[in-house]
Amino acid sequence: MSEVPLATARGLRAIPRGIWMLGLVSLFMDASSELVHSLLPIFLTGTLGASVTEVGLIEGLAEATALVTKVFSGVLSDWFGRRKLLAVLGYGLAALTKPVFALATTFELVVMARFADRVGKGIRGAPRDALVADIAPPEIRGAAFGLRQALDTVGAVIGPLLAIAAMLLLADNIRMVFWIAVLPAILAVALLAFGVEDPSRSTASAPTPRRRSPIHREELALLDRAFWTVVGLGAVLTLARFSEAFLVLRAADTGLPDALVPLVMVVMSLVYALSAYPAGALSDRMDRKYLLVLGFVVLIIADIVLALSGSVAVTLLGVALWGLHMGLTQGLLTALVADTAPENLRGTAFGLFNLVSGGALLVASVLAGALWDLVGPAATFACGAGLTAISLLGLLWYSTSRRRAASPDGGL
Repeated sequence: MSEVPLATARGLRAIPRGIWMLGLVSLFMDASSELVHSLLPIFLTGTLGASVTEVGLIEGLAEATALVTKVFSGVLSDWFGRRKLLAVLGYGLAALTKPVFALATTFELVVMARFADRVGKGIRGAPRDALVADIAPPEIRGAAFGLRQALDTVGAVIGPLLAIAAMLLLADNIRMVFWIAVLPAILAVALLAFGVEDPSRSTASAPTPRRRSPIHREELALLDRAFWTVVGLGAVLTLARFSEAFLVLRAADTGLPDALVPLVMVVMSLVYALSAYPAGALSDRMDRKYLLVLGFVVLIIADIVLALSGSVAVTLLGVALWGLHMGLTQGLLTALVADTAPENLRGTAFGLFNLVSGGALLVASVLAGALWDLVGPAATFACGAGLTAISLLGLLWYSTSRRRAASPDGGL
C-alpha cells in the first residue's frame, strides 16, 4: 500500500471550497425533497387511494427517469463544458415542482410532479458529480465524494425532521406540510447560482467543437472494461435495493403513526450521513472492493431484519442497517466511476452509469410493489436479500478471476 498523501492526511481541511458548496446545495435540496418524499407514500395510499403496486411503479419510474436523464445531461456537460449551467437548470426544475405536491388533488397530478422533479434530479446529477471530480484532487477523490454525499444526507435527515414537527404542529395536514419544502429548494438554487463556479479545465480535457452527435462510438470506446465493470456492479446493487418508499410503508405496516412516519427517513439518512464520509476517506487508503463487499453484506442483513420485523423498533433497526449500506456503497461507486473514466468523458460516464442503474431500479421497484400486494411485505425484503446475495457471489467470483488473471482493473 502506498503512503497516504498529505492532502488525505489533512482530512476535511484539504477538501476544496467548491466541494463544500456543492455539498450545501445538495443539503438544502435534499431537505426539501425528503420532506415531501417521507410523507408521499402515505399521502398516495391514504389520501389518494393508490395501491402499493402503484406506489412501486411511480417510484420506479420516477427514479429511473432521473437516472436515464443523467445520460443526456452528462454527455451535454462534456460536449459544452458547462457543467454548472446544467446543474442550475436541474435544481431549478426540481424547485418549481415543490408547490405542485401541496396543490395536487389527483393521483395523476402527483405522478406528473414526481416525474418532473426526477427529471430535474437527472439533469443536475451527472454534471454535479463531474464537477466534484473536476474540482477534487485525485488523491482525495473518495473523501470529496463522501463529503458531498454526507452533506446531501444531512439534508435527508433535516427534511423528515421538519416533516415530523410540521405534522404535529399542523394536525397531520400533509398539504400544508408540503408547502414548507419550497423554501430550502429556493435556497439550494440560489447557492449554486452564486456560490459555485466551473473550474478551469486543461487543454487536453477541454471540450472541442464537434460536428457529429455527442454520443459517438469513438468516445464510448475510450470507456474501458474497468468502467463497464463498475457499471455492472452499480446495476446489480440497484436491482437488489428498491425504492426507500418501501421502508416508509414497512414502518407504517408495523404500527408507526402517520405523524412519525418520516422518522424512517431520519434514521436511514442519519446513519447514511455519518458513514458516507468515513467510508469515502477510507476508500482512498485501501482497495475499494473490500468496502463494496461489506456494503453488500450489510444490505443482506438489513433485508433479513426487515423481512422478519414485527415491531417498529425492529423495523427501525433494519432501516438503520439500510442507511449504513448506502453510506458504504454510494459515494464509493461514484468515486470508482471517476477513477475509471477519462477526464473529458466524466459527464458521459456518470450518465451511462446512471442509465443502467435506472433500468435496474425500475425493475426492482415494480417487482417489490407486486410482491408486496400479492404475497406480503416479508416477501419483498426476502427477495431483496436473495438478489443481494447473488450479486455478492458475482462480485467475489469476478474479483477472484481478475486476481488470477493478474490484470489491472481500475481498483476492482
